[in-house]
Amino acid sequence: MKVAIYNGKKEVAIVEKPTPVCGEHDVLLKTICASICGTDVAVFQHGPNTGHRITVGGEFGHEAVCRVAAVGEGVKDVQVGQRVYPYPLLVTGDTKRAGTMGAFSEYILAPHAKWNEGIYQVPDEIDDRTAALIEPFTVGTRVARRGRPKPGEKAVVFGAGTIGIAAAIALKEFGCRQVLVCDRSELRLEKAHGLGFAACNTDSNDFKAVASAVFGTAHGLSGPVPDVDIFVDAVGAPGLLELFQDSGKIGSRMVVVAVQAGKRPVDVLHMTYAQKELIGSGGYFPEDVRDVMRIMASGRYNIASIITHEFPHRQMFPKYRFSCVSRMCAASLSATHNARTSSQ
Repeated sequence: MKVAIYNGKKEVAIVEKPTPVCGEHDVLLKTICASICGTDVAVFQHGPNTGHRITVGGEFGHEAVCRVAAVGEGVKDVQVGQRVYPYPLLVTGDTKRAGTMGAFSEYILAPHAKWNEGIYQVPDEIDDRTAALIEPFTVGTRVARRGRPKPGEKAVVFGAGTIGIAAAIALKEFGCRQVLVCDRSELRLEKAHGLGFAACNTDSNDFKAVASAVFGTAHGLSGPVPDVDIFVDAVGAPGLLELFQDSGKIGSRMVVVAVQAGKRPVDVLHMTYAQKELIGSGGYFPEDVRDVMRIMASGRYNIASIITHEFPHRQMFPKYRFSCVSRMCAASLSATHNARTSSQ
């Protein structure tokens, strides 16, 4: 089989390796469609330790939908041909390989695979392209859950990439009455607006003014502020924490999912008197996978519409393609794609 190997900054090689053979309790998965994470782009562009944990010499990619290609003799409840979502943390049997699961390789071996642990069955209602987005959508769904949304609440999401849009959709599904999505990219905002969300370009508009027009106003420590219950940081801009402290109403909460190194100042006295909460969110759990499957299968949102580019590799693998889901990734992935094809 062909395998994509990460060899460091701007170096991804396609190499031939033996196709894995199933042991008695193993399942062999053939990749149908893989999506490209922003952390994949980060480590490609900037080298190791700049995004997801991706080891030099390791298989690349961690977002995929697959089909069962073979099962071991002792496997009774998994059938060849079933579509599955491989859970990156557990599918390979090595939790250190969450970022090097091998989504950009032709096959993935799942040792001792168990339903709803290492693999999840994908409902027929979810098409392949949408199913390739299950992994980042579980991250966004965990963000929404961490915000503890209550029916009728209002939320604003900063960052209209895949995880930000996933968080916006989950917030609506969990009961929020209104969700505003903010970004500086018109392309991303068009995608969010197409999914039914109010959108604000913070490069050309005043956030407070737009949010107040959408949500109305409420009491803040220093005067009227937008009536927002939940803020989500899915972009990692340094000024967002300050904006939350300045523009959040009394009792509001902020969930941070964007990977951002370094320390940021927090006015503890202000947070105390305003009874605000700062909440971290990372990864996801089985309940998030189940919620994403339910949301995708419902058909209420055209989730595949956020895919901006597809990169077919039919010369390497029949019916094998990559899907990119944000303009930032797409701009960088031309380099990734060229690196791969030039390495054949």
